[in-house]
Amino acid sequence: MKYELGFLGGGNMAEAIIRGAINARVLSPQSIIVADPVEARRDVLAALGVNVTADNAQVIVQADRIVLAVKPQMLSQLADALAKIDAAKQSIISIMAGITIAKIQRLTAPGNEAARICRVMPNTPLMIGQGMSAVCAGPGATRADVDFAVQLFASSGRAVVVDESQMDAVTAVSGSGPAYVFYLAEAMTEAATKLGLPPDIARTLVQQTITGAAALMQRSEHEPAELRRRVTSPGGTTQAAIEHFDVKQVRASIVESLGKAEARSRELGE
Repeated sequence: MKYELGFLGGGNMAEAIIRGAINARVLSPQSIIVADPVEARRDVLAALGVNVTADNAQVIVQADRIVLAVKPQMLSQLADALAKIDAAKQSIISIMAGITIAKIQRLTAPGNEAARICRVMPNTPLMIGQGMSAVCAGPGATRADVDFAVQLFASSGRAVVVDESQMDAVTAVSGSGPAYVFYLAEAMTEAATKLGLPPDIARTLVQQTITGAAALMQRSEHEPAELRRRVTSPGGTTQAAIEHFDVKQVRASIVESLGKAEARSRELGE
């Protein structure tokens, strides 16, 4: 093999993974090859110093580890290429949402449970080095395969190891999670403007408040519930808002909504 890591698909997530790996010196640019059919994407990635090609087969033949970074609906189009993977020598890392390890195994090594496959659920903050990724291992994946996947994705944020049975929950919590935060930011910004603040001031207040709260939560030894209590003075403004949240069952709605997301993730994986 010629390259340590190869990508099938060179979109934004692949670019983010590559940038993180290079910046953290997990891999050198010369040890990475990416296949993408779009010339403009190849140009962007080539500017990072990595090797690029339009030929999926070149990646399969020349890379020790292969990242499947295409949209889930494109998996069937990769069937011929994936069938050429040497399951005994090469490992696979998939970031295709909802695609199970068993499904990938059927395409790469039918009947061979020794295929070395890891499945990863990252989220979009990976693109600014603040991602949250969960890694799960197939039955044939080695400890070295899992360690490599964790190191690769931790270079663009944080990474944890879970069982594949937990991946739908991960999808609901961290995979979709940024959208929930953006939804909250939308609502807070709308409220701020209705309360008379100029849109630019409202946006700044909301963005920095969410950024600061997240940073405080990460650095504090206290649980979120305790941090909330410390902000909520009896009879104060925060208590007035929290009590209204409770009347409207906001917490229960959030818990129920994540359950809906988890159920949908299971449906998509069937």
